[in-house]
Amino acid sequence: MTMGKIIFYEDRNFQGRSYECMSDCADMSSYMSRCHSCRVESGCFMVYDRPNYMGNQYFMRRGEYADYMSMFGWNNCIRSCRMIPMHRGSYRMRIYERENFGGQMHELMDDCDSIMDRYRMSNCMSCHVMDGHWLMYEQPHYRGRMHYFGPGEYRNFSNMGFSNMRFMSMRRIMDSYF
Repeated sequence: MTMGKIIFYEDRNFQGRSYECMSDCADMSSYMSRCHSCRVESGCFMVYDRPNYMGNQYFMRRGEYADYMSMFGWNNCIRSCRMIPMHRGSYRMRIYERENFGGQMHELMDDCDSIMDRYRMSNCMSCHVMDGHWLMYEQPHYRGRMHYFGPGEYRNFSNMGFSNMRFMSMRRIMDSYF
């Protein structure tokens, strides 16, 4: 089985002490006091600017991120990361207009750049991911803040800390591992 691998560096441009990670890491502060650049050698990761997979998050695919803070517009550095498991097969997710799977329901098997344009849905307050891994965005056309959703039931986004955020577009994570 192919694993993901990400290397974090204290300073910009891959300088300073480094920490290599091949799985989830809830708190990087015991390994390094700061992190300002990273290199994804294989796989895909979600990185977070707070410990325990909290705060702003960003999707990282294979590549080099010499100064991700200015690239993402962050004023804080990476504090935790989660490896996204590889998925082969179909993608399926149900989105709901209201919390606890209420209101309009639509089933997605592919990317949706605007739930308003496609479904005349102005809000998405809960979802059930049956297959695959997805990124959901606060604005249409995959813009704005993003959040990762793996298989499972998400009954109430506001209870998950998304109280002032609406998800208006979603896309499948289909990057392959190298």
